[in-house]
Order: sequence, then C-alpha cells, then structure tokens
Amino acid sequence: MLNADALQQLRQLKTDIESSKVVHNGTVKATNGRFGFVALDDGRDLFLPPEEMQKVLPGDRIRVSETQGDSGKVQGLVEELLESRLNTFVGKYLVKGKGHFVVPETPGINRWIFIPPKHRQNAQPDDFIYCQILRHPIKDGKGQASVRKVLGKAEQPGIERAFTLATYDLEEQWPDAVQKQLENLDEALVQRLAAGREDRREQPYVTIDSPNTQDMDDALWAEPNATGWRLSVAIADPTALIEPGSPLEAEARERATAIYFPGEPRPMLPEALSTKLCSLMPGVDRLAMVCDIQVNNDGSLGDYQFRLAVIRCQAKLSYELAANVIEGREDDDTRALSDTVLRNIDQLHQAAVAMRKWRAGNALLNVDRPEFRLRLDENKRIRQIDPAIPTEAHRLVEDCMVAANRCAADALSRHGRGLFIQHPGLRDDKVDNIRQLLAEHAGHLAEVDPTSPEGFMRMMRETEGLAGELPVKSVISRQLARAELSFTPAPHQGMGLAAYTTFTSPLRKFTDFQVHRLLKSLLWQEPGQDLSEAELERLQAAQIKARQAANSLENWLKSDFARQMDASTAISGVITRTTPAGFFVRLDSNGLEGFVSTKSLPGKYSFDPITLRLLGKDRFFQLDQPVTVTFAGIDEERRQINFNLVETPSAQS
Repeated sequence: MLNADALQQLRQLKTDIESSKVVHNGTVKATNGRFGFVALDDGRDLFLPPEEMQKVLPGDRIRVSETQGDSGKVQGLVEELLESRLNTFVGKYLVKGKGHFVVPETPGINRWIFIPPKHRQNAQPDDFIYCQILRHPIKDGKGQASVRKVLGKAEQPGIERAFTLATYDLEEQWPDAVQKQLENLDEALVQRLAAGREDRREQPYVTIDSPNTQDMDDALWAEPNATGWRLSVAIADPTALIEPGSPLEAEARERATAIYFPGEPRPMLPEALSTKLCSLMPGVDRLAMVCDIQVNNDGSLGDYQFRLAVIRCQAKLSYELAANVIEGREDDDTRALSDTVLRNIDQLHQAAVAMRKWRAGNALLNVDRPEFRLRLDENKRIRQIDPAIPTEAHRLVEDCMVAANRCAADALSRHGRGLFIQHPGLRDDKVDNIRQLLAEHAGHLAEVDPTSPEGFMRMMRETEGLAGELPVKSVISRQLARAELSFTPAPHQGMGLAAYTTFTSPLRKFTDFQVHRLLKSLLWQEPGQDLSEAELERLQAAQIKARQAANSLENWLKSDFARQMDASTAISGVITRTTPAGFFVRLDSNGLEGFVSTKSLPGKYSFDPITLRLLGKDRFFQLDQPVTVTFAGIDEERRQINFNLVETPSAQS
C-alpha cells in the first residue's frame, strides 16, 4: 500500500504531466478512412489516429492534446468533448449475432453503432432508419443510437426522397398549431380582405408558368403609353392571410424555401394556401401586391408604385403556349385565347425586349444554360430525361420579375431598411488568380480591378465569347462568390446592379415573404418585424441546406438511372468542372454529369489553379472542352457517376 507521501507524489506527477500538455480546441473533420483530423482554432490540422477517431463524431468540438505517434509524427489525443453538433443521422439496420446495429450512411462515421433493445422501433435488417445519438462514444469509443423512424427498404418507391428528408432533418408533416391555424383561413376571409383593396379585377392579368404549376405567385399585364409601357406585376399576397408571429409564419421561416424535389416538392407553405387561397388562379378573386412600373422606350425603368389590390387572372398560360403566341405559331390553343389576352402578351413581350436590351447595355444578363427535366415512373425513379429549352416566354417572365424586384430594392433602399441580396463578385481567395488569368489570357483587361463593380462588369462583358484557346469567361465563372443576404443595400455584381432583392416568390421563398412584410410596414404601416442577425444567419443556412438536399436527391436518382447505360457506347459531352483528381463531364444528350479520374488516364497530370486546366505531358483538359466518354460505373458512397475517356484521333496533343 502506498503511503501518503507516495500518493502525494503521484498526484503531483499527474498534475505536472497535465500542465505540460499542449492542448488545443478544434473541430473534428472526418475522412473516407478510419482516421480523421481536428481543424484547430489556430488554423492547423492535427491528425487523429483510428483509435482516437472512434471516440468522436464529425463536427464535434473537442479539446485535444498533441502527442507523438509510433511513427514519430505528431498526432492528436482526445481530452474532452466540448460540443457535439451531430444529433441525428440515417443508416441501415444490421443484425450481427445477438447485436443490433446501425451502419451510418453519414460520411465520416466509419463504424457500426449499437442500438439497445428498447430503442429499435421494430426495425428489420436492411431497413433504412433515421436515428438519434443516444450515447456519445467519447468515453470508450462505443456509442449508442435510438431509432426515431423506420424509412423503408432500398427497393421501396420513394425511399430516396424519404431518406433525403431524414438526412437533412427536414420535417414533412405540418405542426398541429399550423393545422389549427389553417382551419380559420378560407375563401370568405379572402373576400373580406379584398373589400378594402384597389379593384384590379377587370385588368387582363395572365400567368405564365409550367403546365403543372399550381402555386402561381405572379401575374402580368402591360399596356402601351406615350413614353413606353405601363408594366403591372401582381404578386400573390400570403402575408395578408398569415398573421405576423403566428405558427404559420414561424414554420415558413423554418422551412425557408420550397424544395422542388423531382416528382414531389416540399412546399414552404401548406397547399391550402400555396396552391389554393393565395395562388393567382384564373377566374377567381385573389389578393395581390402589385408593382406598377413605367418602362421607357429604351428599356430603362421610370416611376413605380406599389398597390395592395384584388385581381382576377384572365388566363393561365404555359411557357410553350405563350412562346407560340409571341412567335406567331397558330394552333387550337392560341386561337382559343381572347383578343385581350393576345394583345397583353404582345405588349408584355415588347416591354420585356426593351428591358432586356437595356440590361444588356447597362447591367449583366444571365447566359442560358442547358437544362433538363426529369420524368419519373410509377416507382418514383427516373423514366427519361428531356432537354428543357428556354423560350422567349421564359425570358419575358424573367425580365418582368427582375424589373419588379429592382423596384422593391429601390423602395427599401430609400427607407434605409430592408432585406437585400448582395453578390460580391469574385471569391476573396481567387482574386489574385483572376488577376494573373487576365494578364496572361486577356491582356486588354490586365489593368482592370475585378473586385470593383465597374471592373467586374467590364471583365464579365468583355470575356464573353473572347477569342482564344482558353474559355476565360468560364474560368472566371467557376470562381465566383455565393450571393448573400444582407440588411443593407450593396451591389449585386453578378447582375451588375447597385442593389437587388426579391419579392416575386412569396409562396416559395421566405426572403420574398419577409420583403412583403417590410414593404407593407414601410408603405402602409402594417405590423411587421425585422429579422435579427441570428435569424438571418439561420435563414441563409436553411436555404443552403435545402439546395444541398435537392442536389443530393437528384444525384441519387441520376446515378440509379445511369446504371442502364451501355458501357460500350461512346457518348459526347463537355467538361464542366476540373479538379486536381480529374474532371466532370456533362453529357449532351441528357445532362447527366460524371467524373473522369486522372487515374484512368495514361501519364501524370498537374492542376493549374490559374487556368483550371489539367496539364499532362502532351495534352491538357479544360472547361468547355468537348470529349467522348463511356459509362464506367457508380461510386456508391458518393452516388457519383464515373466515366472513362474515349481516346480519339482528334484528342489534343
């Protein structure tokens, strides 16, 4: 037995050891392997060996000490869990002997997690399940989970959507408080509210949208005048029916946006509102916030006014039908339209052409990109993929929406209060690369400051269609920053505008819904509340998560669809993205994107961060380059399509 002195010496030794440790705080970063890293707060990455990685989960905030591994390299030793950000995850149910486990599908959790008997929810082997961490593995590397929901088997129709919703913690059902609030919203309420509004029911508003769209949130009307056109953009007004601070508004803010999953969207507002009481359907009275704009003959915008009105749309047009009218193609559908509607479409088109011409000379236009429509079968998997070719009707609607949104941004700016979308142009970490790119491949722009609004606009205009072997505009476009929400007006450099916001999709985006609240507060002193900084951050994070979820589901469906491709058939495509490990190719026929790894190519390649080229000894690969590929399989973990390059006599050399 140790005496008191020996015990004291041991305690002191332990204290000395603890005090001599080099301890840091950081965030756990997972890898595809069993090891990981800690992103330390001082900017360094510290290696975590497999035995330490077993104690933590991706995203954990931990305190870690430095120690020397068997190889002599410095590595991390987990000391303490500060915060665990991973609460729920999805995986597959596994029974091994008497043990029941979940095999996580979450990247970076490379282990089985035990599920205790009372927390199994009658899940069966190979079921996809939605789980919650029950016991963190920090103490001994042995975590536990509970099953919150059984999602179904891999072959079940719609499992991809259910899996994606669970992965991103997106709730499908409406809360009870929302359901109760909906009980008090009906057509009678719409009529009562309409009584105090400007009556626009005789004006020939029309909607132009996809044939199956039911949540129609914009309607258009234009008439000529002495100096151009009076353009009237009527936007659905859900804020009239939804009380500020109510459960419905809180749920809409939480959802942030409608997610247009293939086949079955996840709406921001319940269908009772988004496709019925608020949707600008033809032949019924609907509440709207109307923006009347003077469009001058040169396409510039003059005076504008916002009105709270009641409208009654005269027609619901598809893009195809509106385009047929614009381009003079007659058929039974176009002949069935009234002369009033036909005249309205003609005037809308004339105003839109003028506005587009003005933006081409004074701002920046979005370039039409190839788009494709996924058509699903009865099992909710892709049956075929069709090209979606933008028409003159698509451009008409875009120009009218941009005009109305510019007016909303101006109105908010004049009152010094609002919700804006700003775009800083280039990513901060790419500015030096772009300067070098311009110096080497667009010498006439070498002295341009690409970070200023004027310089950015000139750079984007003058690199469009620039002659040369390098697609300079595409290289720049791959290095742009993401648009951000802001309380103060700032340039939207991607559009070449001094300030911008959106209010034209309040049934689908909470930012637009909130701009309606702000405009009503400023113009008509209606109740409304600004978002806090924290709420703005959460709203932007929710928007990003929604985009990630939609992309994730699309990639899953597309990778399954690609399995039917014949590996012996050569298919044409174009390079859309390059990385140090290879390049992505978009197929011309159906828009599927797949990866060609440099490991599958002869020779070695280096990545040039200036031109975004992959450089080999006798050839290179770059953006927009046509290539021919064959199907090489699916990366199951990433749900990524892989291609092999077909070597042809015309390949670069």
